[in-house]
Amino acid sequence: MRVNGAEHVLDLDHRVTLLDALRESLELTGSKKGCDHGQCGACTVLVDGRRANSCLLLAVAQDGAEVTTVEGLADADGTLHPLQEAFLEHDAYQCGYCTPGQLCSAVGALAEAAAGQPSHVTDTAEPPGPVTLTGEEIRERLSGNLCRCGAYNGIVEAVAAVAETGAAAPTVTTSGVIA
Repeated sequence: MRVNGAEHVLDLDHRVTLLDALRESLELTGSKKGCDHGQCGACTVLVDGRRANSCLLLAVAQDGAEVTTVEGLADADGTLHPLQEAFLEHDAYQCGYCTPGQLCSAVGALAEAAAGQPSHVTDTAEPPGPVTLTGEEIRERLSGNLCRCGAYNGIVEAVAAVAETGAAAPTVTTSGVIA
């Protein structure tokens, strides 16, 4: 599999989850093990450009996939992703445990909205096309990511700020890489 743009060949037990492979074999510890049941979102990564709970995916099933973790969001020169900058500016974290999953989920949510994928609260009277990310839309789209510290207002403000600027209007290339 490719992780954050680098090819990795791993020899793993077939029962190892993607989360454990990332953390233990590749030493990418940004993704966190929260509930280990796919309910908290702390382990959220992007697989072929789509949000996924890495604790629920078997690593061997990701053969040929492009996985992006929070470590892969910043540019190679260390320039932070616009969402990472917005999280800092809007105090969208407290303890930081959920932040990597929140960031990956937000990148995926921005891509989904830009692609016109509706959520449960999307106004069906709107014409087809990119979905406007209102506070309600952002809350719905990120509802699978829990924050025990309650930094939700800052998270929504950060995502809204990035959505307004279009600075991180992510696109998914044919190889699944988010650009």
